[in-house]
Amino acid sequence: MKGLLVEAVAAGSIAEELGIESGDRLLAINGNLLRDIIDYSFFTSADEELLLEVFKADGDLWELEIDRDPDEPLGLFFDAPKPARCSNNCLFCFVHQLPKGLRKPLYVKDEDYRLSFLNGNYVTLANLKPTDLSRITKQRLSPLYISVHATNPILREQLLGRQNIPPIMDQLQKLADVRIAMHTQVVLCPGLNDGFELKRTVTDLANLYPSVQSLAIVPLGLTSHRQHLPHLEAVDREYARSFITTWEPKAKALKKQLGEPFLFLADEFYLKAGLPFPTIREYGDFPQIENGVGMVPLFMREAERTLRSARLLGDFKATVITGASAFGFVSEFVDKLAKKTGVQIITTAVENRLFGSSVTVSGLVSGKDILATLDGKNVGKALLVPDVMLKEGEGMFLDDISLKKLEEKLKCRVIVFESTPKGFYTASKSLK
Repeated sequence: MKGLLVEAVAAGSIAEELGIESGDRLLAINGNLLRDIIDYSFFTSADEELLLEVFKADGDLWELEIDRDPDEPLGLFFDAPKPARCSNNCLFCFVHQLPKGLRKPLYVKDEDYRLSFLNGNYVTLANLKPTDLSRITKQRLSPLYISVHATNPILREQLLGRQNIPPIMDQLQKLADVRIAMHTQVVLCPGLNDGFELKRTVTDLANLYPSVQSLAIVPLGLTSHRQHLPHLEAVDREYARSFITTWEPKAKALKKQLGEPFLFLADEFYLKAGLPFPTIREYGDFPQIENGVGMVPLFMREAERTLRSARLLGDFKATVITGASAFGFVSEFVDKLAKKTGVQIITTAVENRLFGSSVTVSGLVSGKDILATLDGKNVGKALLVPDVMLKEGEGMFLDDISLKKLEEKLKCRVIVFESTPKGFYTASKSLK
């Protein structure tokens, strides 16, 4: 049966008063059949008077009339839609480079414009149908997050590993024509979509401003598990330095031309190059923060504020772990915080044995690698772990090592903290 399965009902809500319960199924609103939570949000926001068709868990079919303030929620909660699977075969796809034995969801590739709207997932639009475009337009699904990679149609097909896909510029133009806001990205593959091709891509996308509101360039990620996959060149220190020297001035020129920051280089370029980051104002309102753009500058700004308010905590030892790429700026902050708090805090970079040493981000650190790195070391009173290393809400690392198992192996307390300077300082205070 179609419709939406009710997962939970808010206490004291309209839905609870009407007798809707977990396990019921909401079929339609004002005669409109529901496909997903986007439909639910759209049709509940359209009218003050609502007619709900509810299929009860006991088999009864209810019709419920509601007259309410349009700002008052019904109090119903549903699961997110199951994502449409990606049928691209991208040259740089990270999923194709995963080792065996990880959680099954990590091997799932999604390509769903609905999740782009709901969660900020990047999609290529290679599977976008005319009916999908019609729905995006009608329901104003904006903003969308779109992986462009190249605007040259032939090169884009090569990068995505598919033929006869819709030209991306035609799709973006249609979305721009109906004023759908878009944030875009290019996964940079040296020797393929850089140089002249990148200039073409940046120019094409900038010409669609302000509908295309931002463009992030992020370096491809390569693991040590690329067996039987095409050879790709890594972004190393020298390449990153040259790239920043070329493209940082172009980003500033585009900002001057468009009136707002538009082109952003991922933090990873600066970390690899060992060059200073742009000033905070060059990131605007941080439209690409979830894409790893501006995280380090924001961290450093918050670090200064946290250090100003830090106080003595006591004389004890603790250890904090991080990925290799974050070690420099994290250890700088932690060393300064240690002096202000009196706590002996040891910052330790975890070598990524699971994916290979070229993968250095904190979010891909595994439990087994943490154990291997800390083997035989005196961690102190506690080990502090940034929350980005764990699956949200489950307390598990990506290799299914639990926090409890980590505590048992290390024989110390393990504390998870919000991955910010303030979050770390708050966690440190809990050890007093």
